[in-house]
Amino acid sequence: MLAAAALLLSGPGMRLGLWSYRVGLAFLPAATVAGLAAAALAIAALCIPAVRKANFPWLLAALAIGAGSAAVPLEFLRQARSVPPINDISTDLANPAFAEQQRKAYPDIQPLELAEDPAAAYSRALAAAEAMGWEIVRKDPAAGRIEAVATTAWFGFKDDVLVRVTPAARGSRVDIRSHSRVGRSDIGTNARRIRAYLQHLK
Repeated sequence: MLAAAALLLSGPGMRLGLWSYRVGLAFLPAATVAGLAAAALAIAALCIPAVRKANFPWLLAALAIGAGSAAVPLEFLRQARSVPPINDISTDLANPAFAEQQRKAYPDIQPLELAEDPAAAYSRALAAAEAMGWEIVRKDPAAGRIEAVATTAWFGFKDDVLVRVTPAARGSRVDIRSHSRVGRSDIGTNARRIRAYLQHLK
C-alpha cells in the first residue's frame, strides 16, 4: 500500500500544486523500491505452505499491487534510457544543440506538406491543435502561427507547442515544435506529441 500511495501521490500531488516536480519525481524511486520489496516478500511467503494457505488472497494482492506499483516507474526509466536526454523537438530542427541527437533518435519527425493553400491549411492545423486538447494561447492566421500549451496526463507538465504554416511549392508546409519547460529529458513525450499531431493532419 505504501508503494501504491507513493506512485499515486507523485503525479496528482504535482497537478494539485502540493509540491514541486522534483518532489513528485522523488516519489517514483520510493514506489519502485517499496513495490519490489512487497512483491519479493509476497513471493517468499507464497513458497511457505502454511503461510500461503492462511493468507493466499492477501499475498496475491500484495504481489499484484507491489509489482504494479514498481512497473510504472520502471517503464518511465526504460523510456528515458531509450531516447536521448533532450526536451525540445521540432520538424525544422530549430534548436541546433539538439539537431544531431534528434536526427538519430527521431528520423521520422519531418515537416508535413499539404495540398491546400496556406489559409485552408491553417484552418486544418488549428482544428487539429484544438482536437489534441491543447490550450490555444495565440492565433495569428496572417503569420500562419499557432501557439499552444500541452499538459501531460500524469504529472501535469506544461509543454509549449508552436505550429507554423507557410507557403510551399505544392500548397503549404506545416512545421511544429514541442518544448518541455522543465527537465533535461522528455522521455519521448514531445516526439510522440508531434507524431500524433501530424497524423491527425494527414
